[in-house]
Amino acid sequence: MAEAALYDTFARAPLRFDRGEGVWLVTEGGERYLDFGAGVAVTSCGHSNPHLVNALKSQAEKVWHLSNLYEIPEQERLARRLVDATFADKVFFTNSGAEALETAIKTARRYHFSKGHPEKFHIITFEGAFHGRTIATIAAGGQEKYMEGFGPKAPGFDQVPFGDLDALNAAINENTGALLIEPIQGEGGVRVVDKEFLRELRRICDDRGLLLILDEVQSGVGRTGRFFAHELTGITPDIMAVAKGIGGGFPFGACLATAEAASGMKPGIHGTTYGGNPLGMACGNAVLDVVLADGFLENVRDVALVFRQGLASLKDRFPDVIEDIRGEGLMLGIKARVAAGDLVVAMRDEKMLSVPAGDNVVRLLPPLTITAEEAREGLARIERAAEKLTEAELKKTA
Repeated sequence: MAEAALYDTFARAPLRFDRGEGVWLVTEGGERYLDFGAGVAVTSCGHSNPHLVNALKSQAEKVWHLSNLYEIPEQERLARRLVDATFADKVFFTNSGAEALETAIKTARRYHFSKGHPEKFHIITFEGAFHGRTIATIAAGGQEKYMEGFGPKAPGFDQVPFGDLDALNAAINENTGALLIEPIQGEGGVRVVDKEFLRELRRICDDRGLLLILDEVQSGVGRTGRFFAHELTGITPDIMAVAKGIGGGFPFGACLATAEAASGMKPGIHGTTYGGNPLGMACGNAVLDVVLADGFLENVRDVALVFRQGLASLKDRFPDVIEDIRGEGLMLGIKARVAAGDLVVAMRDEKMLSVPAGDNVVRLLPPLTITAEEAREGLARIERAAEKLTEAELKKTA
């Protein structure tokens, strides 16, 4: 047998999907799987959403790529819509979430440089974070398993324990320029940052002349039942990284910033070849058509409540399998008592897809278009998986 042509960096499940329909994925053999992974919170509007399909097809028949040497009307339109719906004044489009974070980091550093403080390039981050897999973003995330073997850690990132204000205040010094945090740690185990803690970070930044950067790559674009998760706290960032759900499956990201925070980003300072290309922008505008439509986010919250209540019931009924339920909206996690990987496999055996995370957590990230009925079907499949795992644990102790 010939050696695999792909890098050996993914432990892929032995499944090949041929097509998708809403919250369902269909294999080459015709088996239907309930998709509560959504490509890791990416297919926000479901698989084969007709509005997104039509938008992409229509644009593909016109022009695919131009580069940022020229004006791109759909890019300007999407940026304006994001500005109108958020705290931001400026938007920079990227190809991925990691690049959105890179842009956020560069924006913060350049801001202080432009104000005559080049020494203020350090950014404080929090343990358990995940900000991407570039050299800079693995340093920002601070997890050794992602940095091992890639040379010295990129300088300028100082990490403190999750939720520890005393440690944060002690870490701030004359070189600190910004704080960077995910309102909900996705890869870190669907750990929700305390709302008052986020409000305190905003106060600290205001008092000490720092920039607050939020990583909403996973928690944004309606995932929590709000357009962005920080809206639940009443605060706004200076800079924010966005990706995943914003393209509905088409790969692109964005860095949003206030005019002041972006004031150091002048012509020629930063660039991208593919970022903001017409295909991505058509998809992004189509996603906003769906997510910002009247009643859509309210429906996300309603379905999330049904799902969350059902998960709480399963926790009570299967205490040997489920330790806790975490998250907001449709960004939920099952903190497992069994190995999280075993729960992922048990759910997959019930034709349901999920996503593993840190801290022995299984992420549940269905398309935002999911119905209450489909949420209940997901609960039924999790219940069957939990029953089988409970039986397996009983056999071990018998």
